[in-house]
Amino acid sequence: QNQARGMSYCLHSESHVDTGPIYVRENGKLHLVNQAAGSVHNVAPKTRPFRLFSRGFSVELCMNREDDRARRQRTDHFIFTYTKEGNLRYSAKSLFSLVLGYISDNVDHIDSLTGFPEQIAEKLFSAAEARQKFTEPVTGLRALQKFTEAYGSLVLRSLCLRNRYLVISEKLEEIKSFRELTCLDLSCCKLGDEHELLEHLTKEALSSVKQLLLKDNSLSDAGLRRMTAPVRVLKRGLENLLILDLSCNPKITDVGIGYLLSFKKLNCLDISGTGLKDVGAVIKRIQTRIGLVHSQVPLKEFDHSNCRTEGWAEQTVLQWEQAVMEATKPQDHLRSSTAALRFYGKTHRIEEVVKCKPVEAETKATGNLQFYKEKGQNCHFPLQKEVAGSHELKNHKKRALAEQERERTSKQKHLCLTVEDWDLLNTY
Repeated sequence: QNQARGMSYCLHSESHVDTGPIYVRENGKLHLVNQAAGSVHNVAPKTRPFRLFSRGFSVELCMNREDDRARRQRTDHFIFTYTKEGNLRYSAKSLFSLVLGYISDNVDHIDSLTGFPEQIAEKLFSAAEARQKFTEPVTGLRALQKFTEAYGSLVLRSLCLRNRYLVISEKLEEIKSFRELTCLDLSCCKLGDEHELLEHLTKEALSSVKQLLLKDNSLSDAGLRRMTAPVRVLKRGLENLLILDLSCNPKITDVGIGYLLSFKKLNCLDISGTGLKDVGAVIKRIQTRIGLVHSQVPLKEFDHSNCRTEGWAEQTVLQWEQAVMEATKPQDHLRSSTAALRFYGKTHRIEEVVKCKPVEAETKATGNLQFYKEKGQNCHFPLQKEVAGSHELKNHKKRALAEQERERTSKQKHLCLTVEDWDLLNTY
């Protein structure tokens, strides 16, 4: 009783604070303290539920109170699942996943990834890709360059940009950051001779390209001269090229084909739909100079089925394409204004995305001009020819010496550069 009177006194002294009913447990029984009279009454177990917090009270679980934005973004520290009984259950993520998420959020601040393990780097790239960090204008390019400098072909070894000229114009610097590509498809992009991407093809970063598809790109002899200048003179650039598609470029003439003879490792060539004047002479010239045979049937190397985007950045290229498609979609307010103009009988110029179509008419005019290298050219002679007479061996040696002398004289003529070639080399 003395304890209850003391509590009642405290309540009277601070009557302005509404603390609600007060309970006292004594000898195993629960008693209610009457604030008005200061007496204690026994309370039945079933009473009005007591509200611990006032209405509108909320609790927020936060990891860092210093940064409001970071606190909102840290909702992925826990994994929420439901049990069989339907109860909500949460568990904390591993430290590795938390660190991986933090680094991927700040991937553009990484100084270098050289020497970093490839397995973890691939997971880091996927985490940054899921957050669409590589689609950001400035920071995305900086982050992508760190990966391409360290891992090269692992980031992207094959890139297909067929009929995606909008992606090229929007993400040109990102595309130029890719290194050690082996296959590049730029068909139906209408790049022309002066495009910056064609100049980038001559850089050492793309000396690993083995398959290059430039179908229907409005190329001419001047563009081929610029593209082959490092190979013709400096023996670098596209020197490892094996497959080249230049079809549906009607501005390429017999002069431009002469620049292609510097690709000594070329195995397949397509010049269908070009503006050749003497087709027979060009076929003979290609066969004698680089050993390619004219194919009577279409080759499977030029059906564009083997070239597709492959590597870590495959989804990144798709994100770029989706962003470009979203930007080119007609907006709702433009549709409403167009509908209003039609309602009032006024004409409106409809701007549509121009779709590039390859020029097939020239292909039918010149026919199929695809070339390939026979497999038997690099093989040794059969055994019967090796057991030939001595006079045949002498003739073979004479022919070999004559061919070496012809190559030496052709190289000497080849090194006699024109003023245009020197001006072109000074630009690299």
